[in-house]
Amino acid sequence: MRICVYCASSEYCDRVYHDAAHTLGRVLAEAGCTIVYGGGAVGLMGSLANGALTAGGDVIGVIPRFMTEVEWQHPGLASLEVVEDMRERKHRLLTGSDAVVALPGGCGTLEELFEALTLKRLGLYFNPIVLVNTAGFYAPLQSFLERMIEQRFMNPQHLAMWTLVDSPNDVLPAIDAAPKWREDARNYAVVRP
Repeated sequence: MRICVYCASSEYCDRVYHDAAHTLGRVLAEAGCTIVYGGGAVGLMGSLANGALTAGGDVIGVIPRFMTEVEWQHPGLASLEVVEDMRERKHRLLTGSDAVVALPGGCGTLEELFEALTLKRLGLYFNPIVLVNTAGFYAPLQSFLERMIEQRFMNPQHLAMWTLVDSPNDVLPAIDAAPKWREDARNYAVVRP
């Protein structure tokens, strides 16, 4: 299984986030999953990759050329794809993935996550999307997404687009348990009465 993981490059967030990223990398590697992520060496990206690599995992980095010019890439990756820009990076991360996992992060992580959610809503991506709610990080976003549905910016069916879990150990069971996204998703992408 190929798992796309979105996460932060910040070194300065609380250690609990780094520990969760490291654990997720290890858990996915031990399960035989291939991880594809942003290719960075620092922050949660580095912790994720290090956790997987320590467990002998297969990790693919996808990084824009400008980031390699300042040496942000992880030096321990066997596979590092250098792309021209952030848009191509997002496309390469998601293409061919069997699931998306979002660890905590900043605006880049959220942008990637929202693109995946949007593509799923439009019936262009059908696989599970899991948010790892370390230290309650995604609880406000969960409430906000539920408010979008309550206020009729999305349909009630859209609640099934993602799963919120509290621990990296819950990610693979959540992927396995995720409801199959309907092939007719475009039929309810538009808000209906």
